[in-house]
Amino acid sequence: MEKIAEKISENRKRIEERISGCDDILLRPMMLGKERETECFLIYIETAVSNLMLEDSVIGRFLNELRELEQAKLYEILKKDALGISDTGKLFDTEAALAAMLAGNAVLFVDGLDFALKIGSKGYPGSGVQKAESEKVLRGSREAFSESEKMNTALIRKRIRNTSLKVEELPLGEISHTMTAILYLEEIVYPPFLQAIRKKLHGIQRDGILDSGMLEQLTEEVWYSPFPQYQVTERPDRAAQALLDGRVVVVTDNSPEALILPATWNTLFQTSDDTYRHFAIVSFLRLIRYAAAFLALALPGLYVAVTTLHPGILPTNLLLALKNAREDVPFPSLLEVLLLELAFELLREAGLRMPGPVGSTIGIVGGLIIGQAAVSASLVSPMVVVVVALTALGDFAIPSEELSEAIRLVKYLMLFLCAWFGILGFFLGLVFLLAHLAGLKSFGVSYLAPYSAWKLNRGADRKDSLVRFPLIFLKRRPLFARADRRVRSGKER
Repeated sequence: MEKIAEKISENRKRIEERISGCDDILLRPMMLGKERETECFLIYIETAVSNLMLEDSVIGRFLNELRELEQAKLYEILKKDALGISDTGKLFDTEAALAAMLAGNAVLFVDGLDFALKIGSKGYPGSGVQKAESEKVLRGSREAFSESEKMNTALIRKRIRNTSLKVEELPLGEISHTMTAILYLEEIVYPPFLQAIRKKLHGIQRDGILDSGMLEQLTEEVWYSPFPQYQVTERPDRAAQALLDGRVVVVTDNSPEALILPATWNTLFQTSDDTYRHFAIVSFLRLIRYAAAFLALALPGLYVAVTTLHPGILPTNLLLALKNAREDVPFPSLLEVLLLELAFELLREAGLRMPGPVGSTIGIVGGLIIGQAAVSASLVSPMVVVVVALTALGDFAIPSEELSEAIRLVKYLMLFLCAWFGILGFFLGLVFLLAHLAGLKSFGVSYLAPYSAWKLNRGADRKDSLVRFPLIFLKRRPLFARADRRVRSGKER
């Protein structure tokens, strides 16, 4: 590393070589001191630093103070960092100075000093705090994460105002240097979780990290599994609740989603407003979500299995109704379901890629038109339209988008197993799926916890699983937390 020289001409030459061709990076020479006898220069990214001449800007006030000092006093104050006007820090090598500038700060080089000064500024422009779109709730905060790592950590700090909340920052990506923060509650977090994520993040060798989705894929323990091993959230209150449960949150610059670890099948069916609403309503809705997941996974396959290989298990009236409905359909049930499922996938993808109002219109109108036209043309039976519609509704009812996508993928495997082996294929698929989920772990925690560990943590986790007990009975944190800090407060019941 090149140390910063006392001669400003050497420093300027080095910096100019490094920022050559970067028109968005400005180098501004100035003279400081009362007699304007001290040469210096400031480097900064144009859109990331406030106006240097404004009296109400931090950098403007800082520079104005330095212009009114005698030369001896100027050096003394800079060496002792005694002005206390802004967020300043000493940098002793060129790489550190450039990294601070690229992070959105201004960096000041002064003739006669063997260090540079980092001066905090407003940073890169961002989208600001928005409303949550993908995790809508009926009760609770409407705030969502922004694309600034600093702002996201501040939104969590706003909800947990305690110095036990620790924020560890590290740049990721050999070229992009994307700032990533690990958040945890020091007194509650289980140390192996923290050590595992630190090790994985420090082990990333990649030229650029542009979103938390890349981070998720590069640190997954079982890369071939479609099931998410992190919980993804855009809600600060959801992240704060996870921290209070002893989990770890990872926030990445330029990404409006945070990663929560460990993740389990149970946590992926929970929403942030489950804690804010009456336990009876929450329990009922959770049962609905589990039923929806089963429909999304099994309904197309079961329909094909019953209509092709096991029609005898249906009541006679229903069997006759299905036979009459399929009388003019030229395709077998498997191809019939596949055609409509793939058509629905096309509509979903088209709706996502189109602008907001147009996208929703395509999804609704396209589904109605295609379904009605397919039935009228005798390409599919009305019952298949009902099956595919119920499957789609079940898919949309799953709170986690990542889990929903995994179930959508596994649904096609179940469909083919049912087409080949009938009901036996369905149960074989369930066995393989349960075996895969039972062997899956997220940072050492069983993916099926607490169902696979019903008595662990004194059975407290089952009180917030398929159904949710009243809050007065939820005195213990989940098994994610340290064993000696699992009691939240008060006496256990």
